[in-house]
Amino acid sequence: MSLFVMQGITKRYGGVRALQGADLVIEAGRIHAVLGENGAGKSTLIKIMSGVVAPDEGLMLLDDKPVSFATPAAANAAGIVCIFQELSLIPDLSVSDNIAISNPPRRLGLIDRGAQRRMAEQALERAGATDIHPLALVKDLSLSRRQMVEIAKALARNPRILILDEATSALTAADVTKIYAVLRRLRSDGLALIYISHRMHEITELADECTVFCNGHSVASYAAGTKTDQEVVELMIGREYSHEFPPKSLATPASDTIPRLELRQLSWDGRLDNISLKLHAGEVIGLGGLDGQGQRELLLALFGVLRGTTGELRVDGQLMQIGGPSRAKRADVGMALIPEDRKTEGLMLPMSVGENISFAALSQFAHWGVIDRRAESAAIDRIFKMLAVRSDGVTLPAGSLSGGNQQKLVIGKWLLNSPRIILLNDPTRGIDVGTKQEIYQLLRRLADDGAAILFYSTDYDELIGCCDRVLVMYDGAITRELVGAEITEHALVSSALNIDAAVPHRALATPS
Repeated sequence: MSLFVMQGITKRYGGVRALQGADLVIEAGRIHAVLGENGAGKSTLIKIMSGVVAPDEGLMLLDDKPVSFATPAAANAAGIVCIFQELSLIPDLSVSDNIAISNPPRRLGLIDRGAQRRMAEQALERAGATDIHPLALVKDLSLSRRQMVEIAKALARNPRILILDEATSALTAADVTKIYAVLRRLRSDGLALIYISHRMHEITELADECTVFCNGHSVASYAAGTKTDQEVVELMIGREYSHEFPPKSLATPASDTIPRLELRQLSWDGRLDNISLKLHAGEVIGLGGLDGQGQRELLLALFGVLRGTTGELRVDGQLMQIGGPSRAKRADVGMALIPEDRKTEGLMLPMSVGENISFAALSQFAHWGVIDRRAESAAIDRIFKMLAVRSDGVTLPAGSLSGGNQQKLVIGKWLLNSPRIILLNDPTRGIDVGTKQEIYQLLRRLADDGAAILFYSTDYDELIGCCDRVLVMYDGAITRELVGAEITEHALVSSALNIDAAVPHRALATPS
């Protein structure tokens, strides 16, 4: 007998069908991967399972008995717990407060702080995150550590069915290894795990069964390992799979060419250490290294977000003082930053798609304080069509779009400024294969048109497939530069760990 069954599930949002007759069968003691592009219906499916929304049609069976969940609390009570891609933690509370927030232990009517801390310690240990202190404030933790707290919070509820929606997308490589071990242990304990990921190697590593969704339909279910990656991707995108990465540019900048962007001895607050680099027009340069080695701080420093930086920054050979983002995006610099977290740093979710696209470029449409709405609308439509944003129109809230389409908005709003220097912080995190391909093609097209691109990614395949050069960071410094055929997974991993690689590498020369 299957533990949980969904039959003919349909869900509509206005005129949009998010799910149409979807089926899913979940068994205890198994890891079931759910695959599909952003917008394929995966998120709606798990929201129905976890009581966030109700289906319009269809049947759900738990232990062969019909069930429905009016609230997430009802789903939790039935043993179904979901770890959503977007974290649900409260930053100003401690780790233990967050883990126990839905049902804290009580004594004499008051919260038993000692019992709550022990509860948090047990949950963190079960999640393989014993390095996180239960009394630490969540706002003081990195994104990767917050994700581990979210996993511990879910495990503290002792679920029978655990749903993980891109639960590893914000984790470091070391944490991913720990989570693999945790999930295998939970599977052996008899839990049913539903695993949603766009990283095919994770599916290969973990899954027992897979179900593929496309355009709201469950199009195939199969035993893991019985289909090739190409066959799976074709099911996901509903078309023949093309090569993931576009061809790299064959041209290399001449040694005497003035760089579009040049850094000399940039340092900041002990976290950036004498960073020097050159980025030419038409180049896509990658930032490698383990998460948290200063990549994010480097991008923020370039964009003028950080205060107290030292060193020189030159654009087209001219010394620049970038005191803030407004200065960075001015035409003589022409810089754009695609941030790490699209929902909190890149978009205003309650505002419309169109308003988000035009927001960073409003000054272009303003004359004497009055916005030319016709020009603004034409520019919005141009970006909307260029990026093939999947939405029923530009008037819908940005928060109603899938993750991949939201990321397109973040990129699109900067394209209105025609940026000459584009900084990207892990831009494809949690995005489906089809949308990733579109973004890769866009980045290469922008580079071919003369943009200079600095691109941090936690995905080694992206660095290998997209970048002309990769600068590897360790402890706030650039320690190695890999070029052309040197950019291999082996070289990236060994360089990230700051150990000698078996492949040649070149040390960076310090500009005079």
